[in-house]
Amino acid sequence: MTLINASFRHAGAQQLAQSLLAARQATLSLFDCYTYAGLDVVAGMPHHPQLSPPLWQLGNIAWFAEWYILREAPSSHPADAVYNSLLTRGDDLFDANMVDHRARWSLDLPSPGAVKTYCHEVLDRVLDKLSREANVDSALAPYRLALAHEDLCGEQLLAGLQWLGLKGPEAQPASPSLPLAAGEISFPGGSIELGSRRDGGFAFDNECPPHACYVPPFTIDAVPVSNAQFADFVSDGGYQNRQFWSAAGSAWLMQQERSSPLYWLRDGMQWRTMRFGQRMTLPLHEAVRHINLYEAQAYCAWAGRRLASEAEWEYAALSGHPVFQWGHVWEWTATPFEPYPGFAPDAWREYSAPYFMQHQVLRGAAFATPPRLHSARMRAFHAPERGDIFAGLRTCAW
Repeated sequence: MTLINASFRHAGAQQLAQSLLAARQATLSLFDCYTYAGLDVVAGMPHHPQLSPPLWQLGNIAWFAEWYILREAPSSHPADAVYNSLLTRGDDLFDANMVDHRARWSLDLPSPGAVKTYCHEVLDRVLDKLSREANVDSALAPYRLALAHEDLCGEQLLAGLQWLGLKGPEAQPASPSLPLAAGEISFPGGSIELGSRRDGGFAFDNECPPHACYVPPFTIDAVPVSNAQFADFVSDGGYQNRQFWSAAGSAWLMQQERSSPLYWLRDGMQWRTMRFGQRMTLPLHEAVRHINLYEAQAYCAWAGRRLASEAEWEYAALSGHPVFQWGHVWEWTATPFEPYPGFAPDAWREYSAPYFMQHQVLRGAAFATPPRLHSARMRAFHAPERGDIFAGLRTCAW
């Protein structure tokens, strides 16, 4: 595994420098895709209630790295930066805590060229400062945080391209096929330590602190649900039969008038799908993607199964079982997004806390997630209705 693909959680200065460069190259490649479509300025960009304009996202990526690394802010509190921004009104424009999603669509942002210049200047100074840092965790923590933030934003930018029907970068990762007849795995259960230790390496605040958790015996699919399996649910009237849907799911379904997953298209006797602006035959042996929580729950009800709790998922992922595979799609779990006992916010104070009790936990990673970000302990989280993300499911049973 190359340095840029190895886990960033204990990355040293050399690995961080290479990874920050690779992340920025990926970010700019994604932004170029919007530019080619004339959507590098906010005025031409169709509004999405949960995505940010790509020009704002690009500026925010640079601002975030500048805030924590160059401006040496110990937290995201607006008064915590030691130094001023390189960009006039940088905080007013690109601080996500000061500018909510709706406001980002009406800001008078600098030109794309000016934002790119800002990005280059920040990265050059970040790498120069990194080259002089002590190779210890306390000094490298803000660099790891900035890298994680840029990788997370990159996946959002890719999801935006899919939503708009735009072509992705040439080096875009592909979703691998699932093994045929992978079956399910039975686990005896037992006590596990759920969460991440603060051992000097990086951990998202919502993973901490670790705590003992008892997991009863359970059976779980070896791989996520495939497009072929989900197509059986659709063909069997899964979207029309309300007995499979929760009350919240039924309410969502009535508003959407949905009869199949997002981006699926019926073509005679077969299913086709839209992938980054290209109509293609639905790959039956890939993990189903762009499924929201309600659709995942309905599929499970139809199949006589259930979603795994996040504790069951982490137990299975850390078991070392050779058949258990993950990393195809983010996987919805049965667990609401709540703080672990003893939770305390980290420097990025707004990463988790505002979303507790409102969002649902997803585990794993998607094909679009950089390998360095993969961790069996990572807790992703989204609103139940989000289907534009690269999310699917696997089923479980007692």
